[in-house]
Amino acid sequence: MQIRTILTSACGFALAASGLVHAANLSNADRQFLMTAARTDMTQAHEAQMAENQATRNDVKTLAKSLDQDHTGSYEQLTALAVKAGVDLPKGINTAKIPTVTQLAHAKGLAFDRTFTRNAIAAHRSRLAMFKREAEHGENADVKAYAAKMIPVAEKHLQEAEACAKPGKHS
Repeated sequence: MQIRTILTSACGFALAASGLVHAANLSNADRQFLMTAARTDMTQAHEAQMAENQATRNDVKTLAKSLDQDHTGSYEQLTALAVKAGVDLPKGINTAKIPTVTQLAHAKGLAFDRTFTRNAIAAHRSRLAMFKREAEHGENADVKAYAAKMIPVAEKHLQEAEACAKPGKHS
């Protein structure tokens, strides 16, 4: 009985130690990528939820719904990856300190739609560059694979937001 307890404890320690070694092998750049991706997922999902409720145009509402679903799903995948890598991701954002959220909170009507669309374009251009950089230069294979997998999603979001921003677009 005592040997079983010691063996179980030793196995648990070995598993914990291997997780620590794995986390310690994660580069600062890969860790920073995970943290930034998590914050942008939460910010984009929050802004999309605002747009689902406040946008006036149907195409902007459709974009918002897509962004909300995809960024929520991305954050869930990112969380699983972070657990595997031994990284604690932020669990929330302070929306009062995010300028784009503040802008949206004060915008109404078509001005809200334009602001949301403009912010989505800028955010996804930045996100796309960040994901491409990580996919090409990241050190951790799992983190690189996640980044590479998310590039087409970011490209799709950027194209959808740019379509909403075209002059005369009212649907």
